[in-house]
Amino acid sequence: MIRNQSMSATAKMTGRMGVTLEGANKKGRNWLYAVSHQWSVLHLVMGFLLGRAIILQELSPFAVPFFAVMYFLKRNRLLLIMFSIMAGSAMQSIEIASANFIGMAIVLVLLSGVEKRRRIELNYTPLLSSLAVLLSSTAVDYIMNKLSWHAVFMNGVAALLSLILTLIFVQAVPILTSKRSHQHLRTEEIICLIILLASIMTGTVGWIIQDISVDNVLSRYLVLLFAAVGGGTVGAAVGVVTGLVLSLANIDAIHQISLLAFSGLLAGLLREGKKWTVALGLLIGSSILTIYVGEQREILQSSLETFAAVLLFLLTPKFVQEEIAKFIPGTEENASSQQQYLRKVRDITAGKMNQFAQLFTKLSETFAYQHLTEAPDEERQKDYFLSEVTKNTCQRCWKKDQCWNRDFDNTYEALTDMMHIMQRDGDINVNEMPKGWVRKCVKQDRMLAYMEQEYVRWQTQLNLKQQIAESRRLVADQLAGVSRVMKNFASEIQKEGIHLHVQEEQILGALEGVGLSVQNVDILNLEEGKVDIEITQLSCQGRDECSKIIAPLLTDILGEKIMVKNKNCQALEEGTCRMCLGSAQAFEIETGVAGAAKGGQLLSGDCFKIMEFGSGKMALAMSDGMGNGERAYLESSSTLELLQQLLESGMEETLSIKSVNTVLSLRSPDEVFATVDLALIDQHTGQAKFIKTGSTPSFIKRGKEVIPISANNLPIGIIDDIEVDVVSYQLKPGDLLIMVTDGIYEAPRVENKNLWMKRKISELKTNDPQEVADCLLELVIRQHYGEIHDDMTVMVARIEHYMLPWATIPVPNAPKIDRPRYVS
Repeated sequence: MIRNQSMSATAKMTGRMGVTLEGANKKGRNWLYAVSHQWSVLHLVMGFLLGRAIILQELSPFAVPFFAVMYFLKRNRLLLIMFSIMAGSAMQSIEIASANFIGMAIVLVLLSGVEKRRRIELNYTPLLSSLAVLLSSTAVDYIMNKLSWHAVFMNGVAALLSLILTLIFVQAVPILTSKRSHQHLRTEEIICLIILLASIMTGTVGWIIQDISVDNVLSRYLVLLFAAVGGGTVGAAVGVVTGLVLSLANIDAIHQISLLAFSGLLAGLLREGKKWTVALGLLIGSSILTIYVGEQREILQSSLETFAAVLLFLLTPKFVQEEIAKFIPGTEENASSQQQYLRKVRDITAGKMNQFAQLFTKLSETFAYQHLTEAPDEERQKDYFLSEVTKNTCQRCWKKDQCWNRDFDNTYEALTDMMHIMQRDGDINVNEMPKGWVRKCVKQDRMLAYMEQEYVRWQTQLNLKQQIAESRRLVADQLAGVSRVMKNFASEIQKEGIHLHVQEEQILGALEGVGLSVQNVDILNLEEGKVDIEITQLSCQGRDECSKIIAPLLTDILGEKIMVKNKNCQALEEGTCRMCLGSAQAFEIETGVAGAAKGGQLLSGDCFKIMEFGSGKMALAMSDGMGNGERAYLESSSTLELLQQLLESGMEETLSIKSVNTVLSLRSPDEVFATVDLALIDQHTGQAKFIKTGSTPSFIKRGKEVIPISANNLPIGIIDDIEVDVVSYQLKPGDLLIMVTDGIYEAPRVENKNLWMKRKISELKTNDPQEVADCLLELVIRQHYGEIHDDMTVMVARIEHYMLPWATIPVPNAPKIDRPRYVS
């Protein structure tokens, strides 16, 4: 118990220390950002060192380009930056300080003048800074009587270098001086950043502490940082660039190029360990080259400089490396930063989609509310009808006072009874009128005429209002359906994107371990039941390796059935094959179709479609257009095309049918309708949904048993609004689903056609879908002695358990694939 308590206390202490370190890193990062960016300390230090930096023992091309770039980035700190540059330049010589001051003044005047006339851009900065350096250096040489052809040539070199440095600073300075939310640098930007840092370190040339050169320590420290973050390639590149710039400032340090490059390469190769291994790599690399080219004193001095750089590196907080790693492509920190940026973009997009979905939902509620609030009031409608009738009859009658003032109740009741008779029968005659009212009324014929006339107009208005109400309700349903589709799409967008590089390498290694020449493995989804993997390999020359080897291997590795969804076995120009593999469904469906047009024509009014959706669902649809021939074919084919697009968009099947019905109703003023027979089958569960609008019954053959499936729905397009009944049924392996059009169902010359179809289907001796379709079509045609009196179509589907075509192949030492956790 004491041991458990001590372990618990240790765990708590470790957790507290982790939280404390994390908080310290965060505070350090915030403090560093505040000091370097908000207080402009970083800009002042950069200006001081760049003002002091010289190359080729007499050129100072760094100060003016830096000042020109800072004119755009930190104009509010421009005076302080100028003072820092002048302080650094004054440490070298009055001549360099004067040239830099005149150059900065020229840049300030030129940029201000250009800004007054037009909108100034960074594109003008390189030329203006180059011109300022040339003019300032020439003016100083002229004042000090040093103007010569050599001086003019060197001033031209300085001007050219300032132009190049301005282009470099334009890309590199913002990386250090501004906080970027989207951390991603190109290779050119990384090189520019290294040149900027090396140029800043040039300002430390000549600083010596106890025989240790500060510039050498900082250069090796810079190589250590980038090698630890980016590896050998980045470490060697940083070493080459840093050594080249420092050698221009001190010609005696030309050997630093090879020393830093080799040390950076060796340190980067050992970065998989911790800081100690990177430091050891730099120490070994610098020691080897120093021993090879240096003397004993130089070896000792170089070793001390390397130890100082290693000490600085070991004392560097971890968050500094993490910040640098965000800029280097290929690092985990850079990938995480990119993922955060993409996640923000994805969340914004999903938020917009949800806003649109809420808008459509609100519009749907508005239409539905109007439909409810505008429901007709029966009493009010009755009063309105009677007032219109009496306006042209009783208002001008001399007995008005007697009927409506003295005997209001009896008169109102009599007219109400007459209105109810007219609603029931559509008209009314004198014999059906109340006897008391007939004896009293002196304008019976006129009253009947106006009542019939007003009744017709009233019924027309009621029908129009009813159609408007139904249209609004349909629009509300469709808007609600669109809203649901958009919400589902937004939820798909918001699914957590996960990089699966580790799993891809594991699968690639397992496939190569059995001798396959796999070039690339791309995992799109590794969620159970929704696996989606794309593999590229060298051409198998038609040996079907994807189905025979790769799919069984992945089945063993992932622990679930994997099938080939799509493959391209044709050898491409580079001789590769590409395949798509995914989770296999529990059931597979085999289909067969047979049909014939009326009178043996080419075009049939019956159309069919077999649609597969990515979610493991299959839809079997048949449509019979009104009549025969081309027009019926166009109606049925367009109906199925529209239905397919709606179903693929994710809209519910009932709403899809209603939408198709609305389109057919509004598209043509003529009476145009088509039947739709739709069966949606879930290949994972075997659950089937049947929607029948005006279509004939379907049949399920299970052994000797035949089960009819029917629904009482009108054909689509015949009225504005239809009620869609959905019939669900659980299919089992071995079931035959038979769908027929009315040309097949109505053809037999018997009274009970349903019983006849069941008997003929039960007598079939085959279970092959195509053979069943052919047999039923031939049977019906024989009933009419070879004549085809109507369009006929039979669609048959057989449901079976999905069986892998090849047995699972065990992979020796196969890795255990860790499936990521998908978060919505």
